[in-house]
Amino acid sequence: MSTTATAASPTLRTLADLPGPRGLPILGNALQIRRERIHQQLEDWARIHGDPYVVRIGRRKCLVVSAPDTVANVLRARPDGFRRNERVETASRDLGFLGLFSAEGETWRRQRPMVLAGLDPAHIREFFPALLDVTERLRRRWEQAADAGAAIDLQADLMRYTVDVTTGLAFGEDLHTLEARSDDTIQRHLNVVLPALVRRILSPVDLPGWLRHWRERELRLHLQELRAAVDGFIAATRRKLADDPSLRERPQNLIQAMVAARDREGSGVGDEDVAGNVFTMLLAGEDTTANTLAWMVWLLHRNPAAAALARDEVDAVLAGSPALREAAQLQRLDVVDACAHEAMRLKPVAPFIGAQAMQDTVVAGVQVPRGTLVLCLMRPAGLDGATFARPEAFDPKRRLGEQGAAHAMASARRATMPFGAGPRMCPGRYLALAEIKLVIAMLLAHFEVDSVEAEGGGEPRETFAFVMAPERLRMRLRRRSTARAAAA
Repeated sequence: MSTTATAASPTLRTLADLPGPRGLPILGNALQIRRERIHQQLEDWARIHGDPYVVRIGRRKCLVVSAPDTVANVLRARPDGFRRNERVETASRDLGFLGLFSAEGETWRRQRPMVLAGLDPAHIREFFPALLDVTERLRRRWEQAADAGAAIDLQADLMRYTVDVTTGLAFGEDLHTLEARSDDTIQRHLNVVLPALVRRILSPVDLPGWLRHWRERELRLHLQELRAAVDGFIAATRRKLADDPSLRERPQNLIQAMVAARDREGSGVGDEDVAGNVFTMLLAGEDTTANTLAWMVWLLHRNPAAAALARDEVDAVLAGSPALREAAQLQRLDVVDACAHEAMRLKPVAPFIGAQAMQDTVVAGVQVPRGTLVLCLMRPAGLDGATFARPEAFDPKRRLGEQGAAHAMASARRATMPFGAGPRMCPGRYLALAEIKLVIAMLLAHFEVDSVEAEGGGEPRETFAFVMAPERLRMRLRRRSTARAAAA
């Protein structure tokens, strides 16, 4: 028996020994779970039943853990000791986007090198001018709204931004969704496909194929549109490689690297690998970063002292320039970075990660049979008062160079893992942080935020679809009336 996760006591327990919410015969807790707030239910039950506990979905028992050392050990044991819930791979293959996020085993190992190569820090630095261009277009869009006194649909704008960034970096195709005046964009199709994937993964029962196909008939139309867009990206890439064969050895973007790798003799990479990762980049690159930014903007507005600290830093780094000019300046935005990590601590867009045991093992002193799903809760450790003073407060200073900072930072990193841990850590983390810093620097440098609130007013509720998002946020801006901002 493997012991990939910490054994809390010399006497091992079984899943049957653990507490958990009372359920119904046969169905277990299936009818108690509401998909849009599943993360909050899991966290509520952790406060009631402790760590670890068991949730029952039908006859299936799921182990739920939240201790950071246990979570880290489970995540680091991937891909050999644990894998994603097998439904993720099955649904992704059926829907046509089996990429690095959802693939397992040899498929994952085959795809990983080519995807990581396109998302490393060096490639992000090379892409920086294009990132600046998209950020400036978002600024112009927000200036128009500010001048008109119009409310901004914050998440919609941020998702347009992340789609433009993702397609530019990954495919060399800037879709200019920020300028599009209609809803006929890739984003519209993604907004249907992502929730459908989550419904498949979290459904308490596996529907018969014919019934699922009937229920998802509208989804298929959106998938066809996305597939057409993906095929267009791949066809355009092949034309560029044919026109300039040197790009096969020195690809300029992710899709060129993938197509070149697929065409090498004995590569083992096929057309489906390329298409699957194009889909994956679109899916994973939109919601996660956009909603992290949305939460961060809301938190900064609610915490004016933190926002002022970040603004002072941005002004100092810009030194009179209207915008960042080089990638190295991002490394000087320590306060903005601290604010981003505080937002991810308080409002993690991936509030839990599922890991399925690939063999009999031990997790937190509990015998875990092969095939058991372990749900790792990512937020509770970040709200632990033993690690974070005033854990409910949004306080970027806790991550800056104050007394005991080295120890505090080490504890914070162990407690909060916004990009996961181990070999399957998010490969897009460098791009995500670059986008976050650029957007927040632009917002603080050029605007005063009058309001950020849910569509119906008040504090936004957390809703879970593909990620944990605030309910629809509306933002109102004014241009900054300072000499430095006027210089822009």
